Amino acid sequence: MSSTCPLCREAGGELLWQSDLCRVVLADEPDYPGFCRVILTRHAAEMSDLAQGERDELMRVVYAVEAALRATLDVDKINLASLGNMVPHMHWHVIPRWQDDRHFPAPVWAQPARAASHSVTDAQLAALRQQLQALQP
Repeated sequence: MSSTCPLCREAGGELLWQSDLCRVVLADEPDYPGFCRVILTRHAAEMSDLAQGERDELMRVVYAVEAALRATLDVDKINLASLGNMVPHMHWHVIPRWQDDRHFPAPVWAQPARAASHSVTDAQLAALRQQLQALQP
């Protein structure tokens, strides 16, 4: 635990699921409804800081979140990213992408290609929340 790390101090988004190893949150990213993060519970910066079993379990959760996004949001693509340049606490971004989103085909952190963002229905987000709350990686 690091007192200066925002992912040690805060959930990092709307908490939907948690185990001893990690948590799944729905990020507050208005241009990317369904943008999730899988965040390691303890403070570690890199995948190689984790034991093999922890790495395997963390990736099972990432893949389960990806599957839930694909099943509920009619995505064109999923982006997986583990950067940690700004927040060096192990976490994975699981990002739903659509051909009409603000940045497609560039990364979501690039300059926007268009003004409009893709939208999803409240029912789709509710279904995503339900699937993630019942996660069994």
